[in-house]
Amino acid sequence: MNNRLYVGNLAYSMRDESLQQQFSQFGAVNSAKVMMERDTGRSKGFGFVEMGSDAEAQAAIDGLNGKSVEGRAMTVNVARPMEPRTGGDRGGYRGGRY
Repeated sequence: MNNRLYVGNLAYSMRDESLQQQFSQFGAVNSAKVMMERDTGRSKGFGFVEMGSDAEAQAAIDGLNGKSVEGRAMTVNVARPMEPRTGGDRGGYRGGRY
């Protein structure tokens, strides 16, 4: 297993410190980060938590997945590696005439 967790459906008022507090009852929290909009500074509603061990991560999943925090049922599961983005037209030859 992996001790890095994805945490979704967070209340928009949730910040790093409160996220860490929620998970600290299940063991050591190495890091807790709520993802924020770059332009507005508002929460994106999800984040990542790294627990001290796999066992602590599993305990946090068991204890917090589906738990209502600030009126929203959190989703907690093992974080997957980010997949490369595909598509989009970022330049290069587009066809057409010269």
